[in-house]
Amino acid sequence: MEVHVESAGGLARRLHVKIPYERLQQELDTRLKRLAARARVPGFRPGKAPLKLIQQQYGASVRQDAIDELVRESWPQALEQAQVRPAGAPSIEIVEGQAGEPFRYVAHFDVFPEVRLEHLDRIEVKKPRVEITEADVERLIESLRRARRSLETVTRPARVGDVATVDFEGRIEGQTFPGGTGDKVDIEIGERRFLPELEDTLLGRTPGERFTADIRFPEDYRAEDLRGKLARFEITLVALKEPKLPAPDDAEFLAAHGVEAGAGLAGLQAKCRSALEAERDKALRAYLKRQVLEQLLAAHPVEVPASQIEQEIARLREETASRMQLSRAGRLKPEKLQQLLPDTLFEEAARRRVALGLLMREVIRSRGIQPDHARVERALDELAADYEHPETVKQFYRSRPELMRGLEAGVLEEQVVESLLQEAKSSEVAMTLEDLLKSQAQPAA
Repeated sequence: MEVHVESAGGLARRLHVKIPYERLQQELDTRLKRLAARARVPGFRPGKAPLKLIQQQYGASVRQDAIDELVRESWPQALEQAQVRPAGAPSIEIVEGQAGEPFRYVAHFDVFPEVRLEHLDRIEVKKPRVEITEADVERLIESLRRARRSLETVTRPARVGDVATVDFEGRIEGQTFPGGTGDKVDIEIGERRFLPELEDTLLGRTPGERFTADIRFPEDYRAEDLRGKLARFEITLVALKEPKLPAPDDAEFLAAHGVEAGAGLAGLQAKCRSALEAERDKALRAYLKRQVLEQLLAAHPVEVPASQIEQEIARLREETASRMQLSRAGRLKPEKLQQLLPDTLFEEAARRRVALGLLMREVIRSRGIQPDHARVERALDELAADYEHPETVKQFYRSRPELMRGLEAGVLEEQVVESLLQEAKSSEVAMTLEDLLKSQAQPAA
């Protein structure tokens, strides 16, 4: 077998493979004889049809099968002989020749780039200094109380914090519009989750009251065709409910959050502080990791194989479809899904992911970083702790190699970040817990 590789520009390569004619003919003869032994041809007993007749009827398909087998068999040997490592699956082009000539094909693929980590000293991070304050603890307790609130019907005038049940019908220039009508809609006054001006018109109104209000839609309203437009709403305040929050030292409330009655409010405060510290520490790790990876990428521009980008786009599309519940039980065919979520939506993120993966792989290789199995076990413990039956969850993960590989990859990524942080320049910056958590919700640059 003869092979030679040539560059097609950038990371693209063409691998030319030439296999002696005799090897192809041997594969063809073997397959034809095997087929002839079991073929059923009208006018002949099974397996007794002349080989020439078998060749006339099945020659084309047999030849294709033989070619497929030769490519499959020779491809690993050709790569080893040419000493190249494809970044993805090749595209095979069969070169048709004359009878008696060697069988030839050309494999088109791209290769991984050479990655050099020459600017790790440029990484600089800001390390937040975040103290858990009494106000942070009280906010969490208030949130827990609100989550377990009850609603009591009242007949007094509406005020901020009440939950109003309303019927409404809106018109713009006398015409109704999509989304402008609602029956028995609950609006929590002051939360600003509905039209702010409409919420404000409810203040001071009593249940059963019907009134008209002119409301202008905000300029940044989600429906573009309604932005800035003035609508007249006919509104009926059907019912009004006042939230009642449990007392922070209520025994039932404490028990619902795993606090013994004897520990009282102090026990709840201690548990909330511990939970906030854990959340802070997790957010700090994510904050530092984000800085490290962004600067690693910025300091080391790397050419990315097109095949890797295509694979990552497919993964991102699947993740998005899963979040949007678009891929359940044949809800959308693959071509329709690709039309709804085109490659262009994911190309930039895919390119970034692949580039970071290549850079991190080189950090792992050059520094000899190995997965810390004790940390993998701790990560599994933390993950399982969020479920009612932790041991069952851990057994499930251990029975699924692909899930364990994902867990190991996450731990290995943390180890890479820690290794880079050891050499990075750092400065401390004071930050509130609220600002730290908000920063995690911002999209990556």
